[in-house]
Amino acid sequence: MTCLLLGAVLLGNLAVRTTAQVLAMLPPPAQVKFESTDYKNILHWTPPTNSSSLQYYTQWKIYGEPEWLDVDGCQGIHKNQCDLSSVTSEPREWYYARVRASSVPSSSKSAWALSPRFSPRWDTKISPPVLKLNITEQGLVVRLKPPKVLVRKMHSSLHYKVYVIHPSGEEEVFQMACCSKKLTLKELNPKEKYCLQAQTLIPQQAKSSARSSVKCVSMI
Repeated sequence: MTCLLLGAVLLGNLAVRTTAQVLAMLPPPAQVKFESTDYKNILHWTPPTNSSSLQYYTQWKIYGEPEWLDVDGCQGIHKNQCDLSSVTSEPREWYYARVRASSVPSSSKSAWALSPRFSPRWDTKISPPVLKLNITEQGLVVRLKPPKVLVRKMHSSLHYKVYVIHPSGEEEVFQMACCSKKLTLKELNPKEKYCLQAQTLIPQQAKSSARSSVKCVSMI
């Protein structure tokens, strides 16, 4: 009888400890996902609690590979994002990332939270070019500053569209082929206001950026 009572007590204590461990376990981070612009691939997540003492640990792997690898610089961090650009730089690969939280005061850890599958080639957003306008005797000279260097490195044949909004509201579109970054608009009416936007195109992927912000100029 004594052995039975002792066994019941031990099982009860084990159940209490197990329950306490389950209750102490942190919920995992939520909304783990990549946000990528111009091949700068940032993993974002939402904290599981409002505690400021949480630390985060991030890992990554190539789709189809079994091994998860730590992301240097993203172990035991307090911010809710991690730059994975250096380890997800091959545009033809597909990647996964995962993150978990750890509470410093209680030493409890959450389960891993997994991101959706990510492709730099298909999932990155491309920035529009920057417009620079200059009125000359020949007309309105439009110069385009291309997206960041990494985009030009990945795509050697970027094309552009320039949208000219006339005073009447009519929109005229000019297509600029690879390597051309200058356009001269002639026969514009003096003392009229013209507004322009530009867009980056990647023909090989049938992909384009959003339009740039509107830039307006009044002709002399």
